[in-house]
Amino acid sequence: MNTIALYYTSLMVAILIGIAGQIALKSGAYGSATVIAQFLNPLTVMGIAPYVVAAIWYVVALKKIPVSIAFPSVAASYAVVAVLAHPSWNEPFGWPQGRDRTD
Repeated sequence: MNTIALYYTSLMVAILIGIAGQIALKSGAYGSATVIAQFLNPLTVMGIAPYVVAAIWYVVALKKIPVSIAFPSVAASYAVVAVLAHPSWNEPFGWPQGRDRTD
């Protein structure tokens, strides 16, 4: 594997770990009655830890990948999380989602 491929692999690892962290954070929030319970939920802790690890992989990737490429790549993870949240927690998906919310 060539050198630049290692940095792109690092970027992909950061993105995938970040997605896993976000899903764990949502899982911790979903079943918690209060904010305190949410922060004490093991899923919340298991969601924060991957963000730290993902940040380390992202920093490694930034050594050789321009931020103008790396940052939009990370932004793609937002779409993946939204798609996963739809069937997982029955969250609305699409542009009109904010219009019908009552909470």
